[in-house]
Amino acid sequence: MPEIRFQIQWPDGTQEICYSPSLVVKDYFTPNQSYSLDEFVTRSRIALMIASDRVKAKYGMPCSLALNQLDKINHQAQQYQGESLSLEVKVIHFIEF
Repeated sequence: MPEIRFQIQWPDGTQEICYSPSLVVKDYFTPNQSYSLDEFVTRSRIALMIASDRVKAKYGMPCSLALNQLDKINHQAQQYQGESLSLEVKVIHFIEF
């Protein structure tokens, strides 16, 4: 399966490189575009669950790396709870190997 990474910028300016075991994230994110925090988390959940399901269909078990990435995104997003409603996450670019 082709894997991909995508670089994001959190509302506080910190950047992170996220992992997906599938190119499906390209269907949910556009490079150089910002998403509201809630929309980013929702899109991440959908894309990474689809990616994990694709791994499960091929190898018989879900992708722990994709599920761990989703947990990490959820945890980081919770750090911004109670802050301004206009928080955004920017998808900077995709990193393909």
